[in-house]
Parts: sequence; C-alpha cells; structure tokens
Amino acid sequence: MGNLEYRDQPEVLRELILDHYQYPHHHKLIKKAPYQSVHKASDSCIDDITVEAKVEAGIIQDINFEGVACAISTASTSMMADLLIGKTKEEAKVLIENFLHMVHEEAYDPDSLEEAIALKNVYRQANRIKCATIGWSALQEILEKEDEPDEK
Repeated sequence: MGNLEYRDQPEVLRELILDHYQYPHHHKLIKKAPYQSVHKASDSCIDDITVEAKVEAGIIQDINFEGVACAISTASTSMMADLLIGKTKEEAKVLIENFLHMVHEEAYDPDSLEEAIALKNVYRQANRIKCATIGWSALQEILEKEDEPDEK
C-alpha cells in the first residue's frame, strides 16, 4: 500500500504505529565493529535507547536499536531503520531532515517517508516530538561521526 493510499486514514496510521511498537523491526544490537552506536535518553519520557548502524562504502548496511522506550519512540525508530537501510549517507541525511521537518510541522515531502508518515501528527503533542525523533537524532549523530576524518 503506497503512502498516498493510507496517509489520510488515521486508523491505519495508528495501526502502523502499534505494529511497529509491538513488533519492532531491527530491535537488537550487534555491538561489534564495524557498527557504530549512539546512546540517547529522554528527560521527559522513559526513552533510553541505543541505536547502532553499519555504514560501508557510504551506504547504510544495517541499523539496529535496543533499550526501553515508549510506543512513539519504538515505532519511530523501527520505521526509521526500515526506511534508511540501503540508502547512501547523503540520502539518509535528506530523509532524516525531511522527517524532522514533518514532526515540527514544517514543509516536507510526504512521499519519501514511507511508513514513517504515520507519525505526521506528532507535532500536535509537543512532548512527543522528542519521542518521535530520538532514534533519528541518534542515527544523525552516527552519520556525522562517519563524516569526521579519522584522528591519527
């Protein structure tokens, strides 16, 4: 089902969020090279997660996460992993920015977000924005570290 078919159906969007919360994809950690990880904790929710990614030749090969998190955070991070695995770092950065624009009620491209479009109304509950973005910001940090030259 394409975004256009379900993005205006609140009950379908709720089901997507619930499904990714109850059965999150990529919910494990590998904890070894070449994976890089970032830990994030929220001061306003129970969210306390570690996100890891394997980037090789500029392409995101894998993304995983683990920890304690609310439904919004878990679903959002699961959707993020599904969306960004296989993308180049540059493509991922654009998609992350697009997602952040969406949850902050700024102009965004809904067609590129796939199932993450289910979180389009998070901006209505300001306290949930951090929940929706915590995994995305962790991956953003990993990609920024990837861009830093090796310190030798």
